[in-house]
Amino acid sequence: MAVPTHIPSWYAATANAAPDHPLLQGEHSADVVVLGAGIAGLSTALELAERGYSVMVLEAERVGWGASGRSGGQAIFGYGCDISKIEAQLGYADARKLFDWSVEGVDMIAERIGRYGIECDWTPGHAHAAIKPSHVDELKQWQDDLQERWGYAGTELWNQARLQQELATERYRALLYDPRSGHLHPLNYTLGLAQAAIGAGNSTIPKGRVRIFEGSRVIGIEQGQQIVFRTAQGQARGKFGVVMGNAWLRHLLPQLETRYMPVGTYICASAPLGAERAQALIRNNMAVADINFVLDYFRLSSDQRMLFGGRCSYSSLDPPGLRSRMRQRMVGVFPQLADVAIDYVWGGYLDITMSRAPHWGRIGNSLYFAQGFSGHGIAATGLAGRVIAEAIDGQAARLDIYQRIKHHAFPGGHLFRTPALVLAMMWYRLKDWL
Repeated sequence: MAVPTHIPSWYAATANAAPDHPLLQGEHSADVVVLGAGIAGLSTALELAERGYSVMVLEAERVGWGASGRSGGQAIFGYGCDISKIEAQLGYADARKLFDWSVEGVDMIAERIGRYGIECDWTPGHAHAAIKPSHVDELKQWQDDLQERWGYAGTELWNQARLQQELATERYRALLYDPRSGHLHPLNYTLGLAQAAIGAGNSTIPKGRVRIFEGSRVIGIEQGQQIVFRTAQGQARGKFGVVMGNAWLRHLLPQLETRYMPVGTYICASAPLGAERAQALIRNNMAVADINFVLDYFRLSSDQRMLFGGRCSYSSLDPPGLRSRMRQRMVGVFPQLADVAIDYVWGGYLDITMSRAPHWGRIGNSLYFAQGFSGHGIAATGLAGRVIAEAIDGQAARLDIYQRIKHHAFPGGHLFRTPALVLAMMWYRLKDWL
């Protein structure tokens, strides 16, 4: 059976060389079995291997095939929801812990890149952009809250004159710049985590402690004295199981799937701009995202392209005329790119919860999961892997706090929840325009 390939994208076209991993065949066992070879699953495997556990990672397609290898590549503190939503449920003290841990998730990226020698174009610097006057007020209030209530200092609020020293666009009225967050090549980062997990390159993990299987879709999970993950041609047994399938879980655990919705999101890559033209657009090479509900986000690639993300599909269908629409959005921010071709367009699914808060926890005593990254997956997925590995290793204090966050099922079940969400998103898009 041929190993699946990554979807066509600029990331796939510029991916670092990486080995194929075998198909799961026959019966195998390990201390822990992990479903999903994205950042979350591989981070879990790394953290467990560093603690001496043997781990099997089962991937339906290829390492980094899902959101981990397709995303905007922006690593940002916080979660998909405003931290005040978490505070309303957990109180300030525990919400403050979750906020601090989200910052740990960002810092973990540079730490792992350095420790394992991962080549993934890590670049510090990220900004949130205000489009209308009310957005400027939001950014001012957010900066004050970050410093005074959440202890996050160092952000800079730039007015339009200041931001235009770094960003060649008139679309934005203000930027909240954060030098600690940043951006990277997400597929290469994920491939680097896989290499570290199997003991390759600069890894300190003994070879063989982590085994990765590609093209090995899990079709059943059985909970008993051991957790058993069944595929078409084999099965993997472990004392513990970890489910990191997120938007691609596909009817394995209905109790999890009712609490997230897969949302399509899309990115385009321009033709190469050349160093001078690219640098004139974003002089400090930061990543940028506006603060609309349906947002645009963009950054420069290592080979001087504009990587521009936007558009969302809540209906499980790709928008018609996607290439021209993505180009239109890019030119709306940078009219000076009107003559530039689009070389790549791709998309994929991320998983959102009703509240956009993270949904991490356990089912029974031995089956763990993390989902609902809601657009903050580059940093939060790595943190989730660490938190779950700690819990498996007998230190569940952090996971216990995450598990206290209540999550409601999307209304309408599998049949009607998508139309209901589409109607809700139409309202939010209307608010963006006003």
